Formats: sequence, C-alpha cells, structure tokens
Amino acid sequence: MRTLSLLKGMPVYLSNGELFGEVCDIGISAEGKVTCLLCKKDRFFGKNCRIAISHVQSFGQHGIVLHQDTQIEKYKDRDNEYTLYHSNPIMKKLALSTSGDQLGLLEDVYFSEELGKIIGYELTDGFFTDMLEGKKVIQVNGPPKIGKDAIIVSVKQLRGGLSNDEMSKLPK
Repeated sequence: MRTLSLLKGMPVYLSNGELFGEVCDIGISAEGKVTCLLCKKDRFFGKNCRIAISHVQSFGQHGIVLHQDTQIEKYKDRDNEYTLYHSNPIMKKLALSTSGDQLGLLEDVYFSEELGKIIGYELTDGFFTDMLEGKKVIQVNGPPKIGKDAIIVSVKQLRGGLSNDEMSKLPK
C-alpha cells in the first residue's frame, strides 16, 4: 500500500537502469482507481509525462522500475481523470460521507500498487486539530463521487490520528 506523499519525488527508472524522472502526481479515474503516474523528466524545465500504472514493473522502497515496453506519453488534461495537484485537482477538496457528514479536507490517498485501487483517504480538519488529534484516515467501500465542490465517499471505517505504519496494518 502506498500514498502519494510517499511516492512524490521518488525516482522512476527505465528497465535498462536509466533514470527517467521522478513522480510528481498520480492520475485517478472517476471509479477511484489510480490510472497513471505523472512524472517530471527534468527538475526545472521538464514537461510532465504520463505513465500508465500497468507499465510499472515494480514499486520499490527507493524507486519505481518500468516494464521494458513502456510507452511514455506527454501529459495532457483528460476530462475523466483527476489528479491531486495538476489538472482536475482533488487535493484539499471537502470529503463528505454518503449520509452527508463532513469528514474533512482531502490530504492524501492510500492505494494498492497491485490493483491500482484507492482504499483510503487521509483527511485534515486544519493545522491545530491535526496537531492535537492527528489526521483522520478513512477506508472506503467503493468509488468516490467526485464533484466540483466535494468528494462523496462510502465510508467503510473511520480512524483518527493513524500513523502510516498503523494504516499499513488495516485489512485490505
């Protein structure tokens, strides 16, 4: 299980060992699946590239390795794809439960590398609440409904103030 905050800045290598670039964002479908990695090839002036999640051979602790036949395309906005920071961003969007309860603002996503499926969201209620109580992590039952102003999620379980280690022990 990974989060974007753990992937951001991670080096991406081609199958021949050549450094391609580093992860700067992820693409998310309306069905709540991670569709791609957005990579920056050059730190300062490089264009973002889109690498389909199916082209990732492995997610390591210190880098990502791509399959030999990986097709890399220039990143373009897609109507049916969201990102955390770039086009159609969902970062800091209000998260609501299907029953209409306000859960917090989206801070990060937890996803399974093997399935590319989002299994949880990290939410914030603001700096001071985070300092006192910690951030909230919710496990979800199904895909989110991503709207212009909010994300509506079917909450499976809500836990407050979990560390990444504690989150990794949650059932999948």
